[in-house]
This record gives sequence, structure tokens and C-alpha cells, in this order.
Amino acid sequence: MTTNTTTTNQVDAGHETSTFAIGVGITMAVIVGLWGTACLVSALASNGPLGLVKGYLAALIG
Repeated sequence: MTTNTTTTNQVDAGHETSTFAIGVGITMAVIVGLWGTACLVSALASNGPLGLVKGYLAALIG
């Protein structure tokens, strides 16, 4: 006697897609945050804190 057993795995495509999209979004946010921090540290090293504030105010005021 032979018994045929089949199993099916159903995947919720919407859940998998949203999980992937959230992962990509979080990864991109981390990369942008690290890049912004690196730019801020570079500006501080080049101009010092007062030069950075002066440049920021000049950019806002014009």
C-alpha cells in the first residue's frame, strides 16, 4: 500500500513585500544618517564649531 502525502506552503506575498520594503527603508535611513553625521564631523573639523554656526546662519539669512 502506498500513501501519497503532499504539503503546500502558502506565502503571504503582501506581508513578505512589506517586510522587505521596511527593511530597505530602514537600511537607507541608517546610511543617510551615517553620511550626514560624517559630513557634520568633517565640517566641524574643517571650520570649528563657531565657523559651522556662522556658516549655518549665513545660509539661513543669506
